[in-house]
Amino acid sequence: MNRKSIKLVVSFILTMIFSCDEPETVITNIVHPDGSVTRKIEMKSVKNNFEVSNLQVPFDPTWNVKDSLEFTEKGDTIWVKRAEKLFKNIDEINRAYQADSGANKDISRRTEFRKKFKWFNTEYRFAEIIDKKISYGYLVTEFLNQEELQWFYSPENITDEKKNGPDSLKFKVLDDTVNKKIDRWFIKCLASEWIGEFAKLTEGKAGDELTLGSLKAKEDEFVKIIETSGEKFDSLWSEGILLKEFIGEANAMKYSNEADSANNFAADHVLFDFLDYTVRISMPGKLIGTNGFIDSTRISLWPVKSDYFVTQPYEMWAESRTPNRWAWIVSGVFLVFVLAGIIFRMLKKK
Repeated sequence: MNRKSIKLVVSFILTMIFSCDEPETVITNIVHPDGSVTRKIEMKSVKNNFEVSNLQVPFDPTWNVKDSLEFTEKGDTIWVKRAEKLFKNIDEINRAYQADSGANKDISRRTEFRKKFKWFNTEYRFAEIIDKKISYGYLVTEFLNQEELQWFYSPENITDEKKNGPDSLKFKVLDDTVNKKIDRWFIKCLASEWIGEFAKLTEGKAGDELTLGSLKAKEDEFVKIIETSGEKFDSLWSEGILLKEFIGEANAMKYSNEADSANNFAADHVLFDFLDYTVRISMPGKLIGTNGFIDSTRISLWPVKSDYFVTQPYEMWAESRTPNRWAWIVSGVFLVFVLAGIIFRMLKKK
């Protein structure tokens, strides 16, 4: 059961939504030296329901599929679908993302591949990138310190293990701290996105008190209004009480339509629907760099959650290197000839 994105029904009421319907999904990119990529998908679910509309990543009948039925240690039934497909290049992968009709079809995703020849070695870089959703929000780095960021981006199996380990109290406190700061971050982003859109909708129609700069100067006041209203926010907003408190009664009455439109805009862009999954990247040759976690098979791994790309792109990258053996051989032969020439000249002089 994975956490879905925080949903907004009509207003900025933050509610945690959980769902067991979506499969637990892991996608593995096996990158080949020529730029082709074998993509593998493993989907596990308590139900034998793998409709495309419920899936987190692009999938269609052209994949090679193997279905199986497995059992947990407790004896529960798990339906497993494993699929594999060779993509000739990243363009094919990106076209699949563009044509996606699954659960995350509204999220802009793409892949990149780079190959660089350096005589003795060839270096490779592969990345999965998810574009950011909003323009007016704040980076999460402004709310979390380095330790908290590490926890925020960690896979759930790692955080769960630490919360149940010897230092469980320490990590439970850390987890609670991160969750509280993330809630605060979301509210700030919501307020900022609403202000940005509202200022855009009223530009040229309202006075100086409703410019983007003027509204941003009062943003903390707006955030406090949202936080103190709590579960009553919906009714207080629909009655116009909160808007009057923020921009004044005259402006609230005159620009109520723009305010509601900005409200819906912020909801769609900050609190969007997204089903979590996991990405893995296996590179050719020796791994020399990555911003992911290394799993038990020495493959880079990243959890993919909506929180990660609200205000900045989420890039999952790995770099590797393979030796060019022929270059070493050619260089060695060349060096032998050079040394032989030097020795020959020295002997000839004698």
